Formats: sequence, C-alpha cells, structure tokens
Amino acid sequence: MEDVKEAVRRLGRTTRWSLQGWRAAWATQRSLRQWVWVVPVSTVFALLLDPGTGERALLPALGLLLLAAELFNTAIKAAVDFVSSARDPRAAMAKDCASAAVAVTALAGFVACCAIL
Repeated sequence: MEDVKEAVRRLGRTTRWSLQGWRAAWATQRSLRQWVWVVPVSTVFALLLDPGTGERALLPALGLLLLAAELFNTAIKAAVDFVSSARDPRAAMAKDCASAAVAVTALAGFVACCAIL
C-alpha cells in the first residue's frame, strides 16, 4: 500500500512541476501562445476534411509534438542564458538548433496536412 501512496505522491509532484513549467513558458514565450491557437484550429480544419482514422490521430499528435518542441526550445534557451550571459558561438548554436527543431516539427505537421489533402 505504501508503494501506491508513494506513486500517487510522485505523480502529484510531477504534475505540479509540469504545470509550473507550462505556466512559465506561457508567461514568457509568445511563440508558444501562438502555436497553442494554431494547433487546434489546424486540427479542426483537417478533421473537417473527413480523414481516415490514422490521419485523425496523426494530426493532433503532431500538433502536440510541436508544442513539446516549443517547450524544449524554451528550456534550452533558459538554460543557456542561465549558464552565461557572455556571447559564445556554442550558446548561439544551441539556441538556433532548438529553434530549428521547432521549425522542423512544424514542417512535419504541414507536410502531413498536405499529404492528407
């Protein structure tokens, strides 16, 4: 029974930390707020085209992955800025690569939408 109680406590802590991360990103990242509106609108639009079951699952999943990529991007930028305020090409590369990951994820969603059309 103690294992179950500890698992519930761990789930509660994990949920709390995840919500704190979401709130922090929401408060500071305009691009996240933009994607949060793009994802459901594009998903509804794509679902109106009456896709098959696979496409119906793929489109929202890719949208959620896009939001996850944006959160990773936010985390990487924050970590790089925390470590040093000095300009360093490695820091710029880390930030640029994180941003590129968001772009690639968005491109994957766009390609999937085009393929379904």
